[in-house]
Amino acid sequence: MKTIKILLADDEPLFRNGIAFLLQREDDIEVIFEASNGSEVLEYLSGNTHPDIIIMDLKMPDVNGVEATKIVCEKYPAIKVIALTSYNTKAFIANMISTGAASYLVKNITPQELLKTIREVDYKGYYYDALVLEVIKENVSALKKSNFTNWDLTSREKDIIKLICMQLSTKEIADKLFINYRTVEGHRNNLLLKTQSKNMAGLVIFALQNDILRLEELIV
Repeated sequence: MKTIKILLADDEPLFRNGIAFLLQREDDIEVIFEASNGSEVLEYLSGNTHPDIIIMDLKMPDVNGVEATKIVCEKYPAIKVIALTSYNTKAFIANMISTGAASYLVKNITPQELLKTIREVDYKGYYYDALVLEVIKENVSALKKSNFTNWDLTSREKDIIKLICMQLSTKEIADKLFINYRTVEGHRNNLLLKTQSKNMAGLVIFALQNDILRLEELIV
């Protein structure tokens, strides 16, 4: 069984320690580092084993979570960032999704919701709940847009990007299209480059902006 490596970033020790205690009880999750600000996150990443996921608070001293997320998504695109914050305004959500966050959670969620989000993000690359999808729908035209259009994609690439956005895993896509797992991985990597997307979250925005799929087709 794969172990999901987590980096926790929050400036409130009591809250951070509580999340760490919750996660460490799970057999498939390991907290490898705890940071109290964005600078500590970036310093750790520069010389240590990388996490699969960073759970990032937004309001932190020194380098805040928004700026840290921008840098992580630019320098370490394989790392997925889950925003976990007390801010639930649509402006914050839209900004973080545009920045490249793989998910956005408010701190009043249940432990079960947090664990589900971590596993979905690790398995499928991103996970958006109903609130985030509503924000995407309202802000999709304003979110950062790629220079490419859907006409630059082949029909196969359009099929794959649509299935990715519907939160199917690589194996599920391969089975559905009767193609090899590695072929899907190749298409996935090419799509990230072709659409200039940082991660799976960026592909979702691209697909919605270019009418490759409708918001109603996304699976929550």
